[in-house]
Amino acid sequence: MASRIEGVVARLHGLHPRLIDLSLDRLLGLLEKLGNPHLRLPPVFHVAGTNGKGSTCAFARAFAEAAGWRVHVYTSPHLVRWNERIRIAGQLVTDTALDDAMEYVEQVNAGAPVTVFEVNTAVAFHLFASTPAELCVLEVGLGGRGDATNVIARPAACAITSISMDHRELLGDTLEAIAREKAGIIKPGVPVAIGAQPANVTHVLTSTAKCVGSSALLRGRDWHIDAHRTGLRYSDALGSLELPLPSLRGRYQWDNAGVAIAALRACGLGLPDSAFTDGITHADWPARLQRMHGRLRDMLPADWELWLDGGHNPGAGIVLADHLAEWTDRPTHLIVGMKQAKDSAEFLGPLMPHAASLWAVAEPDQHLALSVDAIIAASGGMARPGPTVANALRAVATEAGPARVLICGSLYLAGEVMKQDASVA
Repeated sequence: MASRIEGVVARLHGLHPRLIDLSLDRLLGLLEKLGNPHLRLPPVFHVAGTNGKGSTCAFARAFAEAAGWRVHVYTSPHLVRWNERIRIAGQLVTDTALDDAMEYVEQVNAGAPVTVFEVNTAVAFHLFASTPAELCVLEVGLGGRGDATNVIARPAACAITSISMDHRELLGDTLEAIAREKAGIIKPGVPVAIGAQPANVTHVLTSTAKCVGSSALLRGRDWHIDAHRTGLRYSDALGSLELPLPSLRGRYQWDNAGVAIAALRACGLGLPDSAFTDGITHADWPARLQRMHGRLRDMLPADWELWLDGGHNPGAGIVLADHLAEWTDRPTHLIVGMKQAKDSAEFLGPLMPHAASLWAVAEPDQHLALSVDAIIAASGGMARPGPTVANALRAVATEAGPARVLICGSLYLAGEVMKQDASVA
């Protein structure tokens, strides 16, 4: 993180007693002081969900850029550098531009109560409004209804990816309650593409869409995506597309790609079919089943593989387990580090049957890292103490090979791993 940003963020933390406070009023007041940049954006593609939001944003960006469009993107959190959150017309924001914008928005805010995420969002809108583009992709930070990105009153399209239990203390302790919060991004007259969901979640989302006057596009009813020959076939009311396999690995990415296609086709922005067939192989989203090739990988025998995934909640545990079940050619060793207050046991439960060994870690600089002892307890005593990634890799490398290692459990851990690895494919 650039030093000037660090200073701004440190000062902002003192302006509001809560780090997360889901509300739109503070941000709307700040945006008005900034000249309402959120009203001067290109067509907006707004994405909510528990898992898959970032990947869906990556697919949407790839599709639009394959058509030659300039795309703004706002996502969170960052893994290594703050700049990762804001992409202006296809390029990550520069240190200088981000420093200047953060300081300017801080000055305009003039000490009023505001959260860091609200300022980040205002900064993104301020930067986007001053640069021409054909599409603006926004990822919800948390929930939907009260998330700062929900100040966009009429996006071109909305998308809701897989919903599962997460952030219970803020969104509710049932799937239905969480779904109602996510459904808060659905707007009158705006199509919303919905990924595969449990039946009770689907009911909440479709009921909300009907109440507000939005057309809900459900996987399995309004659009389909399935294996076909050596790739995929997507179909909806507008016709079929034969697609190559996505660049993002894992069958669950088919759902995320399909959500993005369904939403972008439904909103009538005019993307050609070639944008989807070309763009699906160019989506890039770090720490989502990403194979590593740097310094950490070099700690393993030559015939081993090292993979990284930021999945961290019960839903992510299920889809990762499904993928591990397909990795039958060699054993998989898991290295897990998690964030405090996460549902550790529910995340680990589906994974443990597929693990040749399980190692609990907590990196020294990992934000809000859950203790190694707590991870071991959540595993029912199966996990062994790393206690760091490097130590766990040294230990697991003594096992018989060839094998693969998957590091997972936290996006904050993923960021620390990427820093240590230094070179990734």
